[in-house]
Amino acid sequence: MYEHDVIVVGAGGAGLRAAIAAHEEGADVALVTKLHPVRSHTGAAEGGINAALREGDDWELHAYDTMKGSDYLGDAPAIETLCQDSPKETIQLEHWGMAFSREDDGRVSQRPFGGLSFARTTYAGAETGHHLLHTMYEQVVKRGIQVYDEWYVTNLAVTNQDDPAERDCHGVVGYDIKSGNVEGFVARDGVILTTGGLGQVFDHTTNAVANTGDGAAMAYRAGVPLEDMEFIQFHPTTLPSTGVLISEGVRGEGGILYNSEGERFMFEHGYANNEGELASRDVVARAELTEVNNGRGINDEYVHLDMRHLGEERIMDRLENILHLAEDFEGVNALEEPMPVKPGQHYAMGGIETDENGHTCIDGLYAAGECACVSVHGSNRLGGNALPELIVFGARAGRHAAGTDLGEPEITTGKTDDTEMGDVDTPVEPGAVASDDDGAVADGGATLADPTQTVEAALEAERNRVETLLEKDDGIQQAELRAKLQKAMTANVNVFRNEDGLKQALRDIREVREEYQDVYVNDPSRTFNTDLIHTIEMRNLIDLAEAITLGALARDEFRGAHWRQENQNRRDDVWLKHTLLSWEDGTPQLWYKPTILEGENKTYEPKERSY
Repeated sequence: MYEHDVIVVGAGGAGLRAAIAAHEEGADVALVTKLHPVRSHTGAAEGGINAALREGDDWELHAYDTMKGSDYLGDAPAIETLCQDSPKETIQLEHWGMAFSREDDGRVSQRPFGGLSFARTTYAGAETGHHLLHTMYEQVVKRGIQVYDEWYVTNLAVTNQDDPAERDCHGVVGYDIKSGNVEGFVARDGVILTTGGLGQVFDHTTNAVANTGDGAAMAYRAGVPLEDMEFIQFHPTTLPSTGVLISEGVRGEGGILYNSEGERFMFEHGYANNEGELASRDVVARAELTEVNNGRGINDEYVHLDMRHLGEERIMDRLENILHLAEDFEGVNALEEPMPVKPGQHYAMGGIETDENGHTCIDGLYAAGECACVSVHGSNRLGGNALPELIVFGARAGRHAAGTDLGEPEITTGKTDDTEMGDVDTPVEPGAVASDDDGAVADGGATLADPTQTVEAALEAERNRVETLLEKDDGIQQAELRAKLQKAMTANVNVFRNEDGLKQALRDIREVREEYQDVYVNDPSRTFNTDLIHTIEMRNLIDLAEAITLGALARDEFRGAHWRQENQNRRDDVWLKHTLLSWEDGTPQLWYKPTILEGENKTYEPKERSY
């Protein structure tokens, strides 16, 4: 049993920033991570950090762009917190030694990005996330913060009162990948989930293999609502063969999209008459797929992204790694020919419901980064807003968990007086199979006064689960189930969605969930057992795939990244609200809460969103 004041689960950008902030407030803090920190998926972020740093720009302009980009589903207090805090957090990174690209006069460089009214995306070549990770990991090492490397957290230790708002989180349970031991971690003050994205729900994704939504799934089963899960961002420019990301920085520097007929279709077919390639990501992704579906795609699959006209000097200075990615994965020399690109799953706008301090409705449980939903991004994230979210809300969660008073949050969590209960017609019963949950109100929970006893109870349950998986010697393997789930999600819960497809996805997910009851681990070893890890991850993917699909079926409108064939209009009179799902005795319960459009100095009035 290990014990610290604050336990941070995950060591990407949000986790590192949370740990540093908690340590600066005097907390004994530890990072528990299934990957070495600098292997976290934040390192794959290429584009940059949006921050209002230059004369002529300010946080209010950034906030307006972000609210418009969210299609008016972002919450104003969260958006304004992001835009106010991002400049100082970005400057802090520079003071810690982050190697930002610079202009000839020494100022950090900023480039245009999609959906922005000002060139405010601060970057480090096309490897911004990589530099950010290394910069903050240096600070973790400098401070002597404890890192439990290659420990996979598999469950939360949460008390199981009927009302989630009365529950407490006292720690986590983790599997030591190196030894095979399952151990408990007691958190005296708080647990912060910073576990990143859920891209492995889909088969064509920019996300790493490790991005299986572990934190969101654990929090969901412990009683924390998942918010706006239907909003999945499909990045317009990924390599067709692998899903590897081609940075929006290419278009920010002046890269051009062409269809098979050589047309600059963003302008010539009227998708974005003003901004063209620098329209918001959801707009560009739909445009590309529309071109392919209308027979103007190349090989009926992709379009071309051309940056040759930028010149070798500029490309080598600002986009060098893009050349290597195109060459290594597609065999294309991007200095001499255009790159093939198509939309791929990239980011989850939804996640664990939190307030602007990262706190959930369960006392002592926090979340920050992509696994959380505060909500900054609403129904569509602007490029360059993910990295500032990591550092801004990671820092706030770390400080608050360590006991710092950050003031009363404006965003509520859990069910309140303005909660509206929802209903959705599903072709199959969603939620746990009878034997899956053993009737627990909070997954792994126990009503025990002593925090250590709560962790011990969760630990015993988890050890039993792992032993059961390892001792079973036949059945079905997770790889088969994962492939079936990913195929169903990519086919039916992609950029373009309709009711029949969403209902078919729910049928497929239910079938996978039932088959998972017979899953077994083929590898009997106790150390470095990746088969065991993937099998545990599989349960998380099932729960999150179902949550995404339920939200998509319920929301019968077109907003941001969520397009519905039957309802191709934004319906502010009905849907200016967040979708929430709670895990009630193993059954997903749907409900809603209103979007907060009242900001510090203004109310954001929904307008037609055009670029």
